[in-house]
Amino acid sequence: MPTPTKGPRLGGGPAHERLILANLVTSLFEHDSITTTESKAKRLRPLAERLITFAKRGDLHARRRVMTVVRDKGVVHRLFVEVAPDMAERQGGYTRITKIGPRKGDNAPMAVIELVREPVAKKATVKEAEGATKRAAKESKAADEAKAADAEATDEPTVDETSTEATETEATQAEATDAEATEQDKGDKA
Repeated sequence: MPTPTKGPRLGGGPAHERLILANLVTSLFEHDSITTTESKAKRLRPLAERLITFAKRGDLHARRRVMTVVRDKGVVHRLFVEVAPDMAERQGGYTRITKIGPRKGDNAPMAVIELVREPVAKKATVKEAEGATKRAAKESKAADEAKAADAEATDEPTVDETSTEATETEATQAEATDAEATEQDKGDKA
Protein backbone atom coordinates (compact mmCIF):
# COMPACT_ATOMS: atom_id res chain seq x y z
CA MET A 1 0.00 0.00 0.00
CA PRO A 2 1.36 3.43 -0.82
CA THR A 3 2.54 5.64 1.98
CA PRO A 4 0.05 8.25 3.14
CA THR A 5 0.60 11.68 1.68
CA LYS A 6 1.46 14.69 3.75
CA GLY A 7 0.59 18.26 3.13
CA PRO A 8 -2.38 19.91 1.48
CA ARG A 9 -4.84 17.97 -0.62
CA LEU A 10 -5.27 18.32 -4.32
CA GLY A 11 -8.52 20.15 -4.95
CA GLY A 12 -10.97 21.11 -2.20
CA GLY A 13 -11.76 17.89 -0.34
CA PRO A 14 -11.11 14.19 -0.33
CA ALA A 15 -13.82 13.37 -2.89
CA HIS A 16 -12.53 16.05 -5.24
CA GLU A 17 -8.98 14.70 -4.86
CA ARG A 18 -10.13 11.17 -5.74
CA LEU A 19 -11.89 12.50 -8.84
CA ILE A 20 -8.82 14.49 -9.92
CA LEU A 21 -6.56 11.42 -9.54
CA ALA A 22 -9.10 9.18 -11.32
CA ASN A 23 -9.22 11.56 -14.28
CA LEU A 24 -5.42 11.84 -14.36
CA VAL A 25 -4.91 8.07 -14.31
CA THR A 26 -7.56 7.62 -17.01
CA SER A 27 -5.75 10.13 -19.23
CA LEU A 28 -2.41 8.46 -18.47
CA PHE A 29 -3.63 5.02 -19.57
CA GLU A 30 -5.37 6.50 -22.60
CA HIS A 31 -2.44 8.58 -23.89
CA ASP A 32 0.60 6.83 -22.26
CA SER A 33 1.98 10.22 -21.24
CA ILE A 34 0.55 13.39 -19.69
CA THR A 35 1.93 16.74 -18.59
CA THR A 36 0.87 17.94 -15.15
CA THR A 37 2.32 19.58 -12.07
CA GLU A 38 5.01 17.77 -10.11
CA SER A 39 2.81 17.36 -7.03
CA LYS A 40 -0.02 15.79 -9.04
CA ALA A 41 2.44 13.49 -10.83
CA LYS A 42 3.92 12.34 -7.53
CA ARG A 43 0.44 11.65 -6.13
CA LEU A 44 -0.59 9.88 -9.34
CA ARG A 45 2.34 7.44 -9.52
CA PRO A 46 1.32 5.02 -6.69
CA LEU A 47 -2.27 4.86 -7.92
CA ALA A 48 -1.22 4.14 -11.51
CA GLU A 49 1.28 1.49 -10.47
CA ARG A 50 -1.27 -0.27 -8.26
CA LEU A 51 -3.79 -0.34 -11.13
CA ILE A 52 -1.15 -1.76 -13.49
CA THR A 53 -0.43 -4.48 -10.93
CA PHE A 54 -4.14 -5.35 -10.95
CA ALA A 55 -4.08 -5.41 -14.75
CA LYS A 56 -1.13 -7.82 -14.71
CA ARG A 57 -3.23 -10.24 -12.63
CA GLY A 58 -5.85 -10.09 -15.37
CA ASP A 59 -8.77 -11.79 -13.62
CA LEU A 60 -12.33 -10.55 -13.34
CA HIS A 61 -11.95 -9.33 -9.77
CA ALA A 62 -8.91 -7.25 -10.74
CA ARG A 63 -10.85 -5.76 -13.67
CA ARG A 64 -13.69 -4.78 -11.36
CA ARG A 65 -11.23 -3.21 -8.87
CA VAL A 66 -9.77 -1.10 -11.69
CA MET A 67 -13.27 -0.13 -12.86
CA THR A 68 -13.92 1.49 -9.47
CA VAL A 69 -11.26 4.09 -10.32
CA VAL A 70 -11.21 4.22 -14.12
CA ARG A 71 -14.80 4.57 -15.30
CA ASP A 72 -14.11 4.32 -19.04
CA LYS A 73 -14.44 0.70 -20.19
CA GLY A 74 -12.40 1.37 -23.32
CA VAL A 75 -9.46 2.61 -21.26
CA VAL A 76 -9.74 -0.37 -18.89
CA HIS A 77 -9.77 -2.73 -21.87
CA ARG A 78 -6.66 -1.02 -23.29
CA LEU A 79 -4.97 -1.29 -19.88
CA PHE A 80 -5.63 -5.03 -19.61
CA VAL A 81 -4.98 -5.95 -23.26
CA GLU A 82 -2.16 -3.62 -24.36
CA VAL A 83 -0.41 -2.14 -21.33
CA ALA A 84 -0.34 -5.12 -18.94
CA PRO A 85 1.39 -7.53 -21.38
CA ASP A 86 4.12 -4.95 -21.94
CA MET A 87 4.66 -4.76 -18.18
CA ALA A 88 4.60 -8.55 -17.60
CA GLU A 89 8.38 -8.89 -17.23
CA ARG A 90 8.76 -5.70 -15.21
CA GLN A 91 8.75 -6.09 -11.41
CA GLY A 92 7.73 -2.50 -10.68
CA GLY A 93 8.56 1.00 -11.79
CA TYR A 94 5.88 1.13 -14.44
CA THR A 95 5.87 4.93 -14.64
CA ARG A 96 8.52 7.59 -15.16
CA ILE A 97 8.34 11.21 -14.00
CA THR A 98 10.46 13.73 -15.89
CA LYS A 99 10.62 17.29 -14.61
CA ILE A 100 10.26 20.04 -17.19
CA GLY A 101 10.34 23.82 -16.92
CA PRO A 102 7.89 25.90 -14.91
CA ARG A 103 4.46 26.75 -16.24
CA LYS A 104 4.26 30.14 -17.96
CA GLY A 105 1.20 31.50 -16.16
CA ASP A 106 1.87 30.84 -12.49
CA ASN A 107 5.44 29.44 -12.49
CA ALA A 108 4.24 26.07 -11.12
CA PRO A 109 6.81 23.25 -11.47
CA MET A 110 5.68 20.95 -14.26
CA ALA A 111 6.46 17.31 -15.00
CA VAL A 112 5.70 14.67 -17.60
CA ILE A 113 4.51 11.32 -16.26
CA GLU A 114 4.62 8.45 -18.72
CA LEU A 115 4.30 4.69 -18.84
CA VAL A 116 7.55 2.80 -19.30
CA ARG A 117 6.65 0.55 -22.23
CA GLU A 118 10.17 -0.56 -23.20
CA PRO A 119 10.89 -4.25 -22.59
CA VAL A 120 13.16 -5.09 -19.70
CA ALA A 121 16.58 -6.10 -20.98
CA LYS A 122 19.15 -7.93 -18.91
CA LYS A 123 22.06 -5.67 -18.25
CA ALA A 124 25.45 -6.61 -19.66
CA THR A 125 26.98 -6.64 -16.19
CA VAL A 126 24.49 -9.26 -15.06
CA LYS A 127 25.39 -11.46 -18.02
CA GLU A 128 29.10 -11.02 -17.32
CA ALA A 129 28.60 -11.93 -13.66
CA GLU A 130 26.63 -15.04 -14.57
CA GLY A 131 29.38 -16.07 -17.02
CA ALA A 132 32.08 -15.52 -14.40
CA THR A 133 30.17 -17.65 -11.90
CA LYS A 134 29.85 -20.49 -14.40
CA ARG A 135 33.54 -20.30 -15.29
CA ALA A 136 34.55 -20.35 -11.62
CA ALA A 137 32.35 -23.38 -10.99
CA LYS A 138 33.89 -25.24 -13.94
CA GLU A 139 37.43 -24.36 -12.83
CA SER A 140 36.85 -25.53 -9.27
CA LYS A 141 35.31 -28.76 -10.51
CA ALA A 142 38.29 -29.34 -12.80
CA ALA A 143 40.72 -28.62 -9.93
CA ASP A 144 38.90 -31.12 -7.67
CA GLU A 145 39.06 -33.78 -10.38
CA ALA A 146 42.78 -33.13 -10.89
CA LYS A 147 43.45 -33.52 -7.13
CA ALA A 148 41.51 -36.78 -7.07
CA ALA A 149 43.44 -38.10 -10.07
CA ASP A 150 46.78 -37.15 -8.44
CA ALA A 151 45.76 -38.82 -5.18
CA GLU A 152 44.81 -42.04 -6.97
CA ALA A 153 48.07 -42.05 -8.93
CA THR A 154 50.21 -41.72 -5.79
CA ASP A 155 47.95 -43.98 -3.68
CA GLU A 156 47.65 -41.32 -1.00
CA PRO A 157 44.40 -40.95 0.88
CA THR A 158 42.22 -38.15 -0.45
CA VAL A 159 40.96 -35.32 1.71
CA ASP A 160 37.72 -37.16 2.39
CA GLU A 161 39.50 -40.36 3.48
CA THR A 162 41.87 -38.40 5.74
CA SER A 163 39.01 -36.57 7.39
CA THR A 164 37.07 -39.80 8.03
CA GLU A 165 40.16 -41.43 9.57
CA ALA A 166 40.67 -38.40 11.79
CA THR A 167 37.06 -38.46 12.97
CA GLU A 168 37.31 -42.18 13.72
CA THR A 169 40.40 -41.69 15.91
CA GLU A 170 38.74 -38.75 17.66
CA ALA A 171 35.68 -40.89 18.33
CA THR A 172 37.75 -43.71 19.87
CA GLN A 173 39.66 -41.21 22.04
CA ALA A 174 36.40 -39.71 23.23
CA GLU A 175 35.05 -43.16 24.13
CA ALA A 176 38.21 -43.93 26.10
CA THR A 177 37.97 -40.69 28.12
CA ASP A 178 34.27 -41.35 28.78
CA ALA A 179 35.10 -44.86 30.08
CA GLU A 180 37.82 -43.45 32.36
CA ALA A 181 35.43 -40.82 33.72
CA THR A 182 32.78 -43.42 34.53
CA GLU A 183 35.37 -45.60 36.31
CA GLN A 184 36.47 -42.62 38.42
CA ASP A 185 32.83 -41.85 39.30
CA LYS A 186 32.32 -45.45 40.42
CA GLY A 187 35.48 -45.25 42.55
CA ASP A 188 34.35 -41.98 44.16
CA LYS A 189 30.95 -43.41 45.07
CA ALA A 190 32.44 -46.54 46.65
